[in-house]
Amino acid sequence: MAATPARRAAYEVVLRVFEQDAYADRALASVAAALEPRDRAFAQQIAYGTVQRVRALDHGIETLARRRVAKLDPPVRAALRTGAYQLAYLSGVARHAAVNETVELVRAAGLERAVPFTNAVMRRLTVGLRDLLEGLRDGPVKLSYPDWVAGVWERDLGREAALALMRAQNEPLETVVRLVRGEIDGEPTDVPGAYRVERVDERALEEGRIWPQSRGSQLAGLAVGSLPSDRTLDLCAAPGGKATQLAGEVVAVERHEGRARELADNVARLGATGVRVVHADALDLPAELTGFDRVLVDAPCSGLGVLNARPDLRWRAEPLPELQLALLRVAAERARPGGTIVYSVCTLNADENEAIVAASGLAADDLGAEWPGFRHPTRPEFLLTLPHVHGTSGFFVARLRSPV
Repeated sequence: MAATPARRAAYEVVLRVFEQDAYADRALASVAAALEPRDRAFAQQIAYGTVQRVRALDHGIETLARRRVAKLDPPVRAALRTGAYQLAYLSGVARHAAVNETVELVRAAGLERAVPFTNAVMRRLTVGLRDLLEGLRDGPVKLSYPDWVAGVWERDLGREAALALMRAQNEPLETVVRLVRGEIDGEPTDVPGAYRVERVDERALEEGRIWPQSRGSQLAGLAVGSLPSDRTLDLCAAPGGKATQLAGEVVAVERHEGRARELADNVARLGATGVRVVHADALDLPAELTGFDRVLVDAPCSGLGVLNARPDLRWRAEPLPELQLALLRVAAERARPGGTIVYSVCTLNADENEAIVAASGLAADDLGAEWPGFRHPTRPEFLLTLPHVHGTSGFFVARLRSPV
């Protein structure tokens, strides 16, 4: 008996993510393209959940199998991880199906010699895994995070808030879109233009009437405060969600050629006629791009505020403070004297947030007074959206002033 197409696809995603350093979303798109929608959704649930929870799963496998996961053959490792995820975290999945199909995945990989071992381990997991994981102390093993991420959050927010944040980023976020034009079947939120919906309307998206964008992300675009008479520079613009929010003349810069093409396509689809796309490195801009009223620096970052949307990111995340500060300094050079600079990052890490603003030496506007519901808990002049508090992705936003 062969494994079902959904479980086979999930296994392939997990194998590619951890053995070939693939991105989970790209791997899923590749292996699940021919699946029926229901099977594709099940494959995604298993694959993304396994990648997200892999630290806890590995702890359970090692404890009950008494074998180091790192010493297993890659196909056995991937199969056991996907099987363990089903046993530990999915309700409504027949345990015998999870066991049998995990064994079949190993057999299909040509590892007949590992079939008895896989079968024995899965049966042990069936009996003891869920209770083992539920009995763990709350922390980075049980909640499946790298130690350094848990440490950063505990340092910045305190232990209880860090644990609440870890729990929140293991759960799906609300689905929110920005209304570009027309009407929408959705619930208005506390961010103007942001609507909570049950699902993204693919037709409305294709026609450019909506754009999937979290409330945290939309807040960063609104903080720019651009007016129809303004010239605004967006230094890291792809895929274009924030650039297409802005009023007036917008120069949207993107370094990577493919992403610049994607940005141009999105600008056209959304009817953002004021946006001009420039394919260039933000750290080496053409001389004529200067004197802007406003500059947006939505900088590359570790992404610690969007971990629930990207299951593999927690295992590859990397702070980028040197790049962030360099981009902020470019913004100060390209803004007119007294112009405004919005610095935003989708991460929750003071080393990439408050510390970058402090290192820039730029004076800050009081954004917290404008958006009190999203005021930073210890630096009220900044904004900080927190998944466990606000139910949206985590964003840090500061509005600064270029020297006069």
